[in-house]
Amino acid sequence: MKKQIIISVTSDLSTDQRVHRAALALYDEGYDVLLIGRLLKNSLDISNRPYKTRRFKLWFNKGPLFYANYNLRLFFFLMFNRTDILFANDLDTLLPNYLISKLKVKVLVYDNHEYYTGVPELVSRPFIRGIWKSIERWIFPKLKYVYTVNQSIADLYEQEYKVKVSVLRNVPIQFTTDQTFSKNESRIKLNLPLDKFLIIMQGNGINVDRGGEETVEAMQYVDDAFLLIAGNGDVIEVLKKMVVDLKLHDKIIFKSRMPYSELVQYTQCADLGLTLDKSTNINYRLSLPNKLFDYIQCGVPILSSDLVEVKKIVQQYNIGTIVQNIFPLELAKKINEVMEDDNLQRKWKENLKQAAKDLNWENEKIKFLEIFKAIN
Repeated sequence: MKKQIIISVTSDLSTDQRVHRAALALYDEGYDVLLIGRLLKNSLDISNRPYKTRRFKLWFNKGPLFYANYNLRLFFFLMFNRTDILFANDLDTLLPNYLISKLKVKVLVYDNHEYYTGVPELVSRPFIRGIWKSIERWIFPKLKYVYTVNQSIADLYEQEYKVKVSVLRNVPIQFTTDQTFSKNESRIKLNLPLDKFLIIMQGNGINVDRGGEETVEAMQYVDDAFLLIAGNGDVIEVLKKMVVDLKLHDKIIFKSRMPYSELVQYTQCADLGLTLDKSTNINYRLSLPNKLFDYIQCGVPILSSDLVEVKKIVQQYNIGTIVQNIFPLELAKKINEVMEDDNLQRKWKENLKQAAKDLNWENEKIKFLEIFKAIN
């Protein structure tokens, strides 16, 4: 019989590429995979996936009641459904998985997507953060199979809990080169300007302290360029109001959340990709965003804030530039410098080819599957 594995995450599954890649890799290895998330009113269709999925329709969709609702629902689902391996994603699914692993004597694998208790939403709410930290302190030292998104966060957890933490970077599946791809044809198809330097800021978490406000303001000082903001987040409505107030509607457009395959089409049309998280909290300071690797696979040079893990990649492969301060004038200056240097852009694009060959899921998947081979 196939070994059964239940993977749980609090997202709605449709845009969580890290979890999708993990589920698909395990399915291809012969596991009977069930991926659990939640169902929202605007959840996208995922019926074409080869593995099984289940999305909980919950009474609450945000705040403490949501987490209590989800964790209770997950606990009873895991209690009354057979599995050989439990696979928890992030701290907000760990407690029910851990309890069931002890009750049923099952193997637990834990994928920590970030330094969870360092996210700004928790840092500003010490009581709630204390609850999550207590759960983490209780469970984390007892874990055997645990990994996270980069070495800086792995080192932090190892120092704190004296547990070996593996690293699995959030890299996408390697794109196959389409010899018929034409940037101009794609821009026409997607209704993007042909004669402008196209800048993209993408992500499902375009939130406070991620450079969105400063980028919009910077576009006042950049000519012959067009900014595409693709994704959702807490500050999107603020950014849209800024565009109106600053009269930048001819320089900036917004595209809401879309399937990953569609997002890639927009990203491939860009000339510069932005990843501008600020070092305002430990989670952002040590982050290695998905969009960095999406830009790399799409052959798009990168303008990044000065964060340790992102800077390491950008400088190692020489595929972009770092901005020291996330101020509108400083951003505009950097963007203008890149636009004016065609030779530098060509060099970065050439270097991106090697980066794309190295930083992809085909390579990272080998390390991922070794974790599960160790279980067997």
